[in-house]
Amino acid sequence: MNLSFAIAKRIAFNQQPSFSRFIIRLSIAATALSVAAMIVTMAFVNGFQQTVSNKIFSFWGHIRVQHLQLDKSLIAEETPILKNDTVFQMLQHNPGIKHVQSFATKSAVIEKNGNIEGILFKGVDQLFDKQQLTPFLQQGSFIAFQDSGYSKQIIVSEPMSKSLKINVGDTVNIYFIESNTGAPSAKRKLLVKGIYKTGIEEYDKLFAIGDIQLIQRLNNWSPQQIGGYEIFIHQTAQLDSINSQLYQQLPTEWASRTMKEIMPNIFDWLNIQNVNKNIIFIVMAFVAIINLITCLLILVLERTKMIGILKSFGATNHSIQQIFIYYATFIAVTGIFIGCAIGLGFYFLQLSTHFITLDEASYYIPFAPVSITLWQVVTICIATGLVCILSLILPTLFIRKISIVASIAFK
Repeated sequence: MNLSFAIAKRIAFNQQPSFSRFIIRLSIAATALSVAAMIVTMAFVNGFQQTVSNKIFSFWGHIRVQHLQLDKSLIAEETPILKNDTVFQMLQHNPGIKHVQSFATKSAVIEKNGNIEGILFKGVDQLFDKQQLTPFLQQGSFIAFQDSGYSKQIIVSEPMSKSLKINVGDTVNIYFIESNTGAPSAKRKLLVKGIYKTGIEEYDKLFAIGDIQLIQRLNNWSPQQIGGYEIFIHQTAQLDSINSQLYQQLPTEWASRTMKEIMPNIFDWLNIQNVNKNIIFIVMAFVAIINLITCLLILVLERTKMIGILKSFGATNHSIQQIFIYYATFIAVTGIFIGCAIGLGFYFLQLSTHFITLDEASYYIPFAPVSITLWQVVTICIATGLVCILSLILPTLFIRKISIVASIAFK
């Protein structure tokens, strides 16, 4: 066995009461707190970003394809495009794309018992992926499409239903607005089939979902005219690369935009969480390093006489340095192990109980979501360990300045 390691092990597991024992426990606690804080922070940031992003992607897809209009909002009534079989086949055969569906929107007013709300009626067809909306359905079910004609059913949001006192099974009046004049152009009675809630105020206060064939009829479009395509992809990490591919492959008068481009305010807000995460990581790592360096300096001072005796027996400065580096490593590893256990325990507690709640109106979700992977936990533990061990080299250099005579006489 390595002599330096053996001495360090004997010192580390010495249970005799001393001031250094308190300092060691304090350093272990500080390291554990730092690791636990980093794991919990990573879990909260991951969970928050993934949950909010998935809500947006589930409602609108990852990428939207529609007619290119530089001076018009991307979430508004669309200039129609013709369904293109060549383009549709190209989209479906792209390995990164999971699903493609058509959509169109039209401004309208929903009325029930004399109360009204302005809405955007989002029309979808039979290719609509119902599984994307299912997690948000609070009551009822998805609309049923007709073999001929349009479906006379609609799905409204929970804020709309509360504001207008609408229940599933009620009939509501929809007054569609002419985009050019702003005047009502048509009235339809539709059956409320379901009530949804995403928790994202921008969606819930604005959108109702119905049959795209109704919009086609009101706008005098042909069955081949749609507002655009919603595209769902397999890996969000490939969002920008797939969008770049589509931009090159689509007809020149069409445009593809990621939801990050369409709703930059939300995604910029989510990206700010990475800044907060990095700040916490730096602060926690700094706390762990300072505590370990302070602890090691105290240990060296306490063992000054031992250092002198070892030097008198011919021990080199390097071998004595190794003793204290091993000693401090025991402390760091113990703190990392305890911190990992605390962090994962907190993660599983929040995952199962959701005891930390949030204001859904401000954060889009009713509780703090958590998500973390094994490799992230391992990376935090290994990185913390390496940074701590490297930082411990500096205080051990003090050992080289200790003389044999002065250290043996040290009290």
